[in-house]
Amino acid sequence: MGFRYLCLYLGAVLLVLGGSSLALADGMVPDTSVVIVNEADGEASVSVTNTDSKLALLHVTLEDIPEDKASLLFVTPPLTRVEPSKSQLIRFIMQSPEPLVTQRLKRVIFEGMPQGRSDAQAGHARVGVTVRQNLPVILHPKGLAPNRTPWTGLTWSLKNSQLSVHNPSPYVVRLAQELKLLPGNGSALLPRTYVLPGETLSVAASQASATTVQLQPATVYGFAVAPYEAPLSL
Repeated sequence: MGFRYLCLYLGAVLLVLGGSSLALADGMVPDTSVVIVNEADGEASVSVTNTDSKLALLHVTLEDIPEDKASLLFVTPPLTRVEPSKSQLIRFIMQSPEPLVTQRLKRVIFEGMPQGRSDAQAGHARVGVTVRQNLPVILHPKGLAPNRTPWTGLTWSLKNSQLSVHNPSPYVVRLAQELKLLPGNGSALLPRTYVLPGETLSVAASQASATTVQLQPATVYGFAVAPYEAPLSL
């Protein structure tokens, strides 16, 4: 499913100084695949390690999902120097003006930017390559019990070749976009890999006679579990 969201970012500027070009790579690796900030604690911390052999700047950026633009968090420090093989603790601090009613979803990007270059590289054009880690951030309301199988609370319906899924729960549900319609070999494709609390998504379906939908859910940490079959209301 690719819930760890590792992507290559061709970042730095090509410095046209003549000669050959060198490709440099580094990586900032967090100690988790998802950041969970409990409202009861008010903050959470993540340790990020510089796996490169050289000093790098760690740049941490929070991103809103399109469906939720509210400013609920800030990170500290947002920019810091990290020595090779050393770690930096990043704090996520809640700043919600009101108590949370449901889980909320954000994203965070950890990006390492190489610093300096050797004398042998002077006078050469250089392409900088950085590795970005793009992870989900889940804000969990105070008093809300953990739920290891939130996908079981989704309700599914099929009508006029439209498949709809509704999430009546207060939990963010993560799952693969690809769905199977049973019996038969029908399929459908969700627009994204999460369903927010209270949200309904509708997509075209190719199996109008299906009675069951098979989905591939993921745990809160993004790990795939066994496929799950849910009944369809017609």
